[in-house]
Amino acid sequence: MDVDPNARTARLRLTVGAGIVLVILAAGVAVLVSALAPHGVTRAAAPPAVVHKAAPTANDAPTALVHVVGQVRRPGLYELPAGDRVVDAVSAAGGFTHAADQAQVNLAEVVTDGEQIVVARKGAVSGAPGATSSGKVNINTADATALETLDGIGPALAQRILAYRKAHGSFSSVGDLQNVTGIGDKKFAALKANVTT
Repeated sequence: MDVDPNARTARLRLTVGAGIVLVILAAGVAVLVSALAPHGVTRAAAPPAVVHKAAPTANDAPTALVHVVGQVRRPGLYELPAGDRVVDAVSAAGGFTHAADQAQVNLAEVVTDGEQIVVARKGAVSGAPGATSSGKVNINTADATALETLDGIGPALAQRILAYRKAHGSFSSVGDLQNVTGIGDKKFAALKANVTT
């Protein structure tokens, strides 16, 4: 049986045409899938505990450098946009610890450059012996309650500090705290910015 050469050519053209259409469709689907697929994962970087303030330029927005201490997760220096509030500074410092007395902090207050924000421990008495105008605790005059406002100082360690002071007299420097049993390098590093003699 003879096959008409024109029909054969027509079928061949139809097959080649369908193949080309399928290749174009497959390429289009591949481009679409590639465009819609996620490329990498974006993660927010945690703010550093200490921020160094760069020299301002004409294009920089005004900022405020604040020192957040006490019952926050990452005490330190934070550079915030001018007009930010205490709530923003506490957030930058990782938020409150479980021991923080949040009622003593005015979260709505606008921060000012050079300000120190002190977050006290629950049960601490405002104006307790040992408190200074800088917000630091004077380890030579503080009572147990004032000492317990410091991060990492509980009732037992506060009593050891008082016993050491009674046995040896006033601390001559903040570094002498390391002579108290229970205050090692790590705890001292967390305390030293918040105390004075």
